[in-house]
Amino acid sequence: QVHLVESGGGMVQAGGSLRLSCVASGRRFSDYTMAWFRQTPGKGQDFVSSILWRGDTQYYADSVKGRFSISRDNAKNTVYLQMNSLKPEDTAVYFCAAESTPSYYSGSYYYSPSSYDNWGQGTQVTVSS
Repeated sequence: QVHLVESGGGMVQAGGSLRLSCVASGRRFSDYTMAWFRQTPGKGQDFVSSILWRGDTQYYADSVKGRFSISRDNAKNTVYLQMNSLKPEDTAVYFCAAESTPSYYSGSYYYSPSSYDNWGQGTQVTVSS
């Protein structure tokens, strides 16, 4: 079991920036593919971004490409989501997720919430117009 704790959410005006952090427990963080999902009331979890355990590949939802950037620091057991040019439609609860076993699938596999076996509690991001 991997324990994930997100931070960095808050309220910001449209056009602003936030950086989310997610700290993971466990000794094998470098083996974890990490991802960010977001959820609005009444909807399921939408894929935002992922970074493979190898660190050499990142995936982004079309809605955030060019605005969001995912990165990881294995020495700190932390994954980040830098969010720039925020829009009101980015308002959601953002969840960090981890796949704790190294995998070798193509991109679409990592877009699915069911590919991840550990989840954080979520952090609220609110973007005002």
